[in-house]
Formats: sequence, structure tokens, C-alpha cells
Amino acid sequence: MMVLTLSPDPTPLKTNAEGVILVGQTRVTLDTVVAAFQQGATAEEITARYPSLKLADVYGAIAFYLNHQPEVEDYLRQRQQYIQETRHRNESRFNSQALRNRLLARKAEQ
Repeated sequence: MMVLTLSPDPTPLKTNAEGVILVGQTRVTLDTVVAAFQQGATAEEITARYPSLKLADVYGAIAFYLNHQPEVEDYLRQRQQYIQETRHRNESRFNSQALRNRLLARKAEQ
């Protein structure tokens, strides 16, 4: 009889230099996988949307999310806040209305 040795697999998540959690050896974020899962996508559907992901890594990311839901939800809230703050800073630095007006004026000249 063959004996199957059970050992815990490491989580397929890593944090990059900016503090963003990535899944597997890809640039797909945990945010992306969790959002798709919360919208009802299966692990197979997620790997179809993001072909760089391995199915086992998606299952591992989902398992991590389900086992650490409060912590992951807190991380996702912090990421959303950071994204909104960054968007606001960028929008305040670049006057998109002025750019739009210049482009429309240039188009009208043609």
C-alpha cells in the first residue's frame, strides 16, 4: 500500500515592494482574485480570465481568503482607500478639464 505524505503547501501569495499582495508568480493581485470570487466566479473561471494564473494558486488564494476573511477584508479596504487617495492626488495635479478643452480646440481647428 502506498502512503501519501501530507505536508502543508505554502500559500501562493507574495507581497511586492509596494506592499501589494500578488497571486502565484504573476502580477495578478489578491484584490482581483477575491473580487472575482465575490462576484461568483469559480477558480476555473478566474484562471480563464487571467491565464497567467495557475488553478492551484487560485484555489490557494481563495482558501487563504476564506480562512483569513477579516484580515483580508481589512487589507482590501486599506487598498481601496489608498487607490482612491492616489486617484484624487493625480486628478488634483492634472487638470483634466483643461486638457479636454485643448484637445477639443485642436480638433475644431482641423
